[in-house]
Amino acid sequence: MIRGLSVIFLVVMCLFAHAQVAIKSMLFLPGTGQTQKFTTTYGEDADYTMYAPFYIDNGNGTITDTITGLMWQKTDGGEMTIDSAVRYCNTLNLAGHNDWHLPRPHELFSLNNLQHVNPALDSVFTVTNAQYWWSDARQVNDSVNVWCTNAGGGIGNKPDTETVSAGGTKSYHVRAVRYPIVPDTITEHFTDNGNGTITDNLTNLIWQKSPYTDSLTWEEALIYADSLTLQGDTDWRLPNIKELESLNDETLTSPSLNRNIFNVTASSQYWSSTSLPNFPAKAWYLDTRFGITTYNPKTNRVNVLCVRGNQIKNPATTGVNTIRTNATDMIIFPNPFNSTIRLQSGTGNELYELTNSLGQLIYAGAHIEQGNFSNIADGFYLLKVTGNTTGVFKLIKQ
Repeated sequence: MIRGLSVIFLVVMCLFAHAQVAIKSMLFLPGTGQTQKFTTTYGEDADYTMYAPFYIDNGNGTITDTITGLMWQKTDGGEMTIDSAVRYCNTLNLAGHNDWHLPRPHELFSLNNLQHVNPALDSVFTVTNAQYWWSDARQVNDSVNVWCTNAGGGIGNKPDTETVSAGGTKSYHVRAVRYPIVPDTITEHFTDNGNGTITDNLTNLIWQKSPYTDSLTWEEALIYADSLTLQGDTDWRLPNIKELESLNDETLTSPSLNRNIFNVTASSQYWSSTSLPNFPAKAWYLDTRFGITTYNPKTNRVNVLCVRGNQIKNPATTGVNTIRTNATDMIIFPNPFNSTIRLQSGTGNELYELTNSLGQLIYAGAHIEQGNFSNIADGFYLLKVTGNTTGVFKLIKQ
């Protein structure tokens, strides 16, 4: 974790031509934060770096998640009912911002650090006595239940009467979030590639369309995923628990995956590559009856849905300063650049818009690599890129 540093993200804007409208409120799906290994079998969570969590403490009671682009309360708002939580967020004025709201389930789950438990949060956040945190979504067909994350690292549908303020015995807290950058609307959440694979356009991950036909132990699932060849691609793997949870649709049940996209007809359980650090004989899985995340002994037999994409070699360990790019996104490593930017392999037709966390325009135009940004204040910055951005870009530190 690094605090108080200049961070720039590059996001290539992409247009989609079909239905399935979805709101992209997070720039990238962060990794789980799990770095510990629990098996010699290749393919567990810690064998990959997936946009490792990276936070900035803004020094004003707020935290910026530089992977998702979301801004959070550093200290949660305390225990309260769900109705009070809604009012609290809608009337909150913090750090000069009054556009706070309750997070969506996927946004709330993105905060979890699965290397930690009780709470499963990065140390940049203030520890409270919270056992659960409210989201803005109620269970479909049963409005008594609200989607909540818990201090152990999971997410589930919990009764709104369980919290102390509603007469219950458990401590449900609220942590408000805001969007420093207006979320994009994409017209196609999923793309069926017509070859047995599905692309999720919110995360850029590519999934098996059909789950494996048999259930496997966790170790068997790692081996199966690592050895899978599908449509000529061999870089398939077992997804981590954040990737699996990103597929969940809280408006669906039994299964909570989109059956019009995936070849699924009933609820099931799917292994993730993420272990419980305090109980390493167990691993997280997604249960698609409703979409909760929970855990099983690794010797249990559970279904498997493989994924590929978004693997990153961490430049902090490799010493390579690159901007990773595919058809739809780029991100700079390391954070921060220290003065000037040079982009190699561009076509020269790119246009850039650099904005700060308040949405204020810092730079607009072409050839941003000729600019000098050594005098801009520390903080979070977004650089949107439009134009012909083929090729691999390299960040050259000056």
